Amino acid sequence: MSLENKNILIIGVANERSIASFIAKDMRAKGANIALSYLNEKLKGRVADLGETLSADYIGELDVLKEGSVESFFKELKAKWPKIDGVVHSIAFANKEDLEGRFIDTTANGFTTAMQVSVHSLLEITKHAEDVMTEGGSITTLSYIGSQKVIPNYNLMGVAKAALEASVRYMAYDLGEKKIRVNAISAGPIKTLSAAGIKDFRKMLSADQDRVPLKENISGESVGAMASFLASDEARHITGECIFVDSGAHIL
Repeated sequence: MSLENKNILIIGVANERSIASFIAKDMRAKGANIALSYLNEKLKGRVADLGETLSADYIGELDVLKEGSVESFFKELKAKWPKIDGVVHSIAFANKEDLEGRFIDTTANGFTTAMQVSVHSLLEITKHAEDVMTEGGSITTLSYIGSQKVIPNYNLMGVAKAALEASVRYMAYDLGEKKIRVNAISAGPIKTLSAAGIKDFRKMLSADQDRVPLKENISGESVGAMASFLASDEARHITGECIFVDSGAHIL
């Protein structure tokens, strides 16, 4: 499987242990040209270091809550790349207080923020990429089993992921005639910066390892390999799917 000469944008790298980082490394190893985004100046250095390691063509700031940020990012990226072959969307957010206690206590503001960052950003980013995906391509986002089953302390993010997966299906329908495929990867728990915000995450990780069919937690490398496959020509007839990389947890 090769991604040779494909231009792929990866959004959501926080540090070298983030899922987006594993995806970027795998795609670069398979020949893709890589562009990366960073959220803010605090994270810029970490992403720049990864970008240097991967010889990234472009690194820019992208904050979906900041007006004009997405438009500005793509304006600069399109000056570098006249064509995009793939986008990886790996951003999500919910206020910490909305990940604990009762889901029913979620505030309207917290709900809106989580949906804007975790779901609507996929639509906004794809609309900006669409006009330069002239030869078709792949959009891949990241989900979790909390979209379909109740996971304690996942709360609002589970509802956001459910909306994200529904969005994948509707987007796949909209973009199919342009040969742009849209899929989600539902990954098992991994130690990442974002996971640190989930209460009792370490207990979740340990319990998952003991109960899943394969009796082991997944690795970032496994998610990276699946993302590369979905971006490749071998997956050209796969769209609208949510593919599980979770050691079989979803069947339980």
